[in-house]
Amino acid sequence: MSDLLAARSQMGISLAFHIVFAVIGIAMPVMMVVAERRWQVTGHAVYLELAKRWARGTAILFAVGAVSGTVLSFELGLLWPGFMDFAGAIIGMPFSLEGFAFFTEAIFLGVYLYGWERISSRAHLWAGVAVALSGAASGIFVVIANAWMNAPAGFELVNGRAVNVDPIAAVTEYGSPYCSVIVTEQVWGTQFHPEKSGGVGLQLLRNFVKWVQG
Repeated sequence: MSDLLAARSQMGISLAFHIVFAVIGIAMPVMMVVAERRWQVTGHAVYLELAKRWARGTAILFAVGAVSGTVLSFELGLLWPGFMDFAGAIIGMPFSLEGFAFFTEAIFLGVYLYGWERISSRAHLWAGVAVALSGAASGIFVVIANAWMNAPAGFELVNGRAVNVDPIAAVTEYGSPYCSVIVTEQVWGTQFHPEKSGGVGLQLLRNFVKWVQG
């Protein structure tokens, strides 16, 4: 096995493991907050039990996702040092913001888990909202970095080095409104990024709804 194939295989396995915990860990805090709010509104004990169970699940997913995500961050530098030497200054901003969102999520998750009956119900609910929002933001910042890899922008190439880096342009510009399309027989799919192609994606959804409604 070549070094390149070994590096790709290791990165692929790490990503396949991490993505499961990441996507569920983004969705579960939303369910947790909705359940707690339903309990506050209706007083039904089943919603409180759901909120507490989903909070424990969120904590487990967060812990495992944090460890597997840390492995991925090390792999970026250890397996792809040339790429990071070239692109680190360009995509460093979204990765740094992802780290900020991660620690924000960690702080408010601690408040949420240990704040039952210790802080007001309103403050507790808003702590859960902060967990959900920061988790979603963390995912968005990673997707922004992925979008740049699909269509690099925001820099000039001089003698093989990236100069005149514009980090804002790097995360908001690329040549196509969407970066990739997959078609097989009668099924097609495309990848959209909210900061770059959200308008196109929403328009496709509107067109689909109109088509369904006739």
